[in-house]
Amino acid sequence: MSMEELASIGITVASIREAIKGSHRGWLSEEDGCVVGFAMGDFGAAEMTVIALLPEYEDKGIGSKLLTNVENWLHSKGCNEIWLTTDIDPNLRAYGFYKKHGWQDSGIKNGLRYMAKAFT
Repeated sequence: MSMEELASIGITVASIREAIKGSHRGWLSEEDGCVVGFAMGDFGAAEMTVIALLPEYEDKGIGSKLLTNVENWLHSKGCNEIWLTTDIDPNLRAYGFYKKHGWQDSGIKNGLRYMAKAFT
């Protein structure tokens, strides 16, 4: 997503800065001093809030590592089931990515697909 698209759903530098003061935590992936991906979770809501990766860095394991970091952190904070939202279109890469990592569909509401992952 572009910066404008992220801003349209409330994700800005200022909103991220504010979020990490509370129940959120985030991870960055860098290459040659440039951010190529990031992910964030919110243990207060047991939510995987965002994961983003520059397209040219896909299929290198970076997204998987970022997702695993957030999942493990949320679980360490006592979240036994976590959730996220994504696009309703199952043909998009994101859907397959989450399914590959053990996420399950839990419904569609207000134009978003909800997915959940339980820890046993």
